[in-house]
Order: sequence, then structure tokens, then C-alpha cells
Amino acid sequence: MKILIVADVESKALWDFYDPERVEGVDLILSAGDLNPRYLEFLVTMINKPLLYIHGNHDSEYDQRPPEGCVCIEDRIVDFHGLRILGEGGSLKYRPSSHMYTEREMQMRLMKADVKAALSGGFDIFLTHSPCRGYRDMEDMPHRGYECFNSFLQRWKPAYMIHGHVHRQYQHDFKRAVEHPSGTRIINGCDWYILEIGEDELRRRRNLLPVSRIC
Repeated sequence: MKILIVADVESKALWDFYDPERVEGVDLILSAGDLNPRYLEFLVTMINKPLLYIHGNHDSEYDQRPPEGCVCIEDRIVDFHGLRILGEGGSLKYRPSSHMYTEREMQMRLMKADVKAALSGGFDIFLTHSPCRGYRDMEDMPHRGYECFNSFLQRWKPAYMIHGHVHRQYQHDFKRAVEHPSGTRIINGCDWYILEIGEDELRRRRNLLPVSRIC
């Protein structure tokens, strides 16, 4: 399975100078937040594959104008051809916002997610906007990751966590992917990135009942 990940930056390579060869073979698009809704509408139209998204901390525009043709998976687990994806958007609260949460508020969201994960037998991808605390986040409050994400990954051990929020230009030693002690591969989706998941890995993870299905 080939997944296009986008976050934070509307890539000229995918919008202004769109070339279908760059996204050839993509099966699914995941947005990790802070993107113009028109950009998401363009991608889902041109690539003609499902686009699942969560909110970034700057996505209050979505409250009045959500991206058409795209599916919000906030606080949900969905199944895409056997790949289970949990969405939890937003960032740490540093000012009033509809998509910012304190550490405690995010913990409460994850408690509800625990129930959904138990019913679905777990999940394969944790799609967030904010990173984990201590894993390529930053020290300033707006870009600090959630501590509760660490224990959540330890409990459920998804194959991947995909986030945005920390832009490439914010870190001179930017790394696209890091490994978490839980075994989860954490991927920063800033700008755009292609994730390929082999059929063998998918088959190993298809033996549990999904909560809902998107085909």
C-alpha cells in the first residue's frame, strides 16, 4: 500500500507544479493538519483516492469550511482495506483555540480512544498533528509534544505514528523518522512524504475486526 502523507506546508510540487508521476500508485492520502482546505480538495480530486485528515492547531477554518470530498477521522478508528487508522488532532494549548488541548484534555481524549482501540483489536497508524514529547518536538510551548502520547504508544504499539506541526525549517538536524521504544516508527509528515507498507505487513495486521470501513 502506498500512502501520501501531507502536513503543514502546501507543497508547490503537489499544487503549483502538480505532476501525476510524483504520486503514481498512491492508494490513500493522510493529512496531519495545518493545510489549506482547498489544497486538500485539489489533492483528493487530482489523485482520486480517499483523503483522511485530522485538524492542526491552525485549522479553525475547517469548522466553517471543511475540505470537500475528504473524511475527518478525529477521535475515530477507521479501516482502509485492513489498515486501521486512529486520528487525534490538535496541539498543546498556548492560547484559546478550537483545536488546542492541555495535556489533561488530551489524556481524556485518549481514554476514549482506549475503548475504541480495545473494540477494534488495536490500530496500525496513529495520525496526529502534534508529536510525542521528547521525540523530535521542541522546547517552546507551541511546538512541545504530548507526554501522554508516549504511554499511549506503549499501550497499543501501532506500527506507525504520523504527525506534523514541527516544520523542517525549525530544526537544522531535521529527521523524517525516528523509532519509539514501543516499536512504533514515528514519521514527521511535514510538506509531503510517501510511505509504502508491504503486503506481508498488511496481511499480518488484518486478522482483527475493524470499527468502520472506508474503501
